[in-house]
Amino acid sequence: MNLVVDSSSIEVNRRARRAKTDRMDLGKLLKMLMRYDHGERTRHINRTKGLLASYRVRMRVGGDFLDRLETRRLWDGRPLPMGLKKRLVREYERLEMVKGQIKQLEAERADFLKISESPEVQMVRQLLTLRGIGINSAWLYVMEFFGWRQFRSGRQAGALAGLTPTPHQSGDEAWERGISKAGNRHIRSMAIQIAWAWLRWQPESKLSLWYQERFANGSGRLRRIGIVALARKLLIDLWRYLNDGVIPEGAQLKA
Repeated sequence: MNLVVDSSSIEVNRRARRAKTDRMDLGKLLKMLMRYDHGERTRHINRTKGLLASYRVRMRVGGDFLDRLETRRLWDGRPLPMGLKKRLVREYERLEMVKGQIKQLEAERADFLKISESPEVQMVRQLLTLRGIGINSAWLYVMEFFGWRQFRSGRQAGALAGLTPTPHQSGDEAWERGISKAGNRHIRSMAIQIAWAWLRWQPESKLSLWYQERFANGSGRLRRIGIVALARKLLIDLWRYLNDGVIPEGAQLKA
């Protein structure tokens, strides 16, 4: 079976500056194909809640969803329409299938992490020795970032992640337009999540103390700016840790 995709249907974040390359378009197309073929967990949950909301019914989508569905009533006490119940059951079954596939993939990855001796897996194991770094973040960092590219400096690492500043100057006027967002979107998102986790699990590290001193007592906007700056600094420190074995200053290793 052949699938034809209109290039104009590729989703684009219109609120952010972006780079445009054939490689990035190919990545988007592959992601859309995976979503088309396997579905998405969040999509199924939102679809289920949307169907219920159309009848003014609210339910948590959990393991006992089907059992509770049998006893749920409409606002006026009537039972749920049979057609709605069948649609909800089908949507829940799709959700369970996706969750099962995710668990299977995670189990396969865990087994591969135990037995493989490839350089990339060794890098994943090295990142996992740091507190605040989990399997998902370590795997993504290595397989999509550190494992296939040789950086000559921390500035190159930050640029590929799209975490570099974009200053603008015209005549006597100069201002900062924020980070470039021209690199790997998944790495940039993960870098910010890791930065928040780093503050929690590595509170005595040099980077955490730097953030607390400069941004912790500021406004919400200032803290968000600070966490992006922390994400960039931490990304560079993790590159040095993998490349030279230099542990981020003040960071603790897992027991």
